[in-house]
This record gives sequence, structure tokens and C-alpha cells, in this order.
Amino acid sequence: MHRKKKIIIAAAATVVIGAGSAFAYWSTTGSGSGSGATSAGTSNLAIVQTSTVSNLRPGDAAQTISGTVTNNADSSAYVNSVTVSIAGVTQASGATGICDATDYTLASPTMSVTTDVAPGGTANFNGATLKFNNKATNQDGCKGATVNLSYASN
Repeated sequence: MHRKKKIIIAAAATVVIGAGSAFAYWSTTGSGSGSGATSAGTSNLAIVQTSTVSNLRPGDAAQTISGTVTNNADSSAYVNSVTVSIAGVTQASGATGICDATDYTLASPTMSVTTDVAPGGTANFNGATLKFNNKATNQDGCKGATVNLSYASN
């Protein structure tokens, strides 16, 4: 009878050891969120007019505007176009009469560039023209005036 006890104890030990290797899990669902950020981009483009527009006078031909875009950022920038506008007119000291943007015609103000500009690189633009309008009124206020141009790119 002593032998039967040993077999029962051995069988019980096997059941206990085997129970330790069983696996169980719960099924469930979950959710979460995350994000990624892109660079805001830098508006580090320098736009410089390289053409000289001077000696504008009544009845004269329009003069072409040209320039260069320089990318001062640390990554490439795609420049689609450069647009020029008349920001204002500064009359010469002592000028009499009125002179404003209506005394000038700016034609084809949006100039195509359509290129990637590498860091430190440049791209050229041209095509807009500026002309002094020959009005039927006295334009002495425009003698020696400076037409201030503004540039923007996109």
C-alpha cells in the first residue's frame, strides 16, 4: 500500500506543475491618438529688383521690371511667382501738385518663376512693366517723384 501513495503523489505533482504553464488572456479594444508636425516653412526669401526704372515721363514707353529671388532658408523653397505692386509714391522735395499711383500703370505684375530654389540659391524674374501715364491734367507733382514698389512671392 505504500507503493500506491507514491504514485498518487507523483500524479498530483504533475497536475500542479502542468497548471503553471497554462496561458490566459482577456480580449479588449483600445484607442489612442498621436501627431506629427511639419515645418512651418520659412519666409526667408529676399526679393531684389535688379532693373533700373528711371526717367519716367509723359508719353514715354513702359520700362521692364526684373529681379532676383534669393533663398536664405536652410531648405529648398518652391517659388511659383513674384508679384509687384505700387506701394506708394514719394514726391520730390518742393514738388507742387499731386502725384500718386494713378499717375502710373503697372502692367503684367505677376511674373512667373516656377522653380525650386535651393538653400542659398537664386532665381530670376522679369516681365512686369511700369509706365508714367500721360494725363490730361497738370502732373508737375510727379517731377522727380519716386515710385515705391513692393514685391511678394508665392
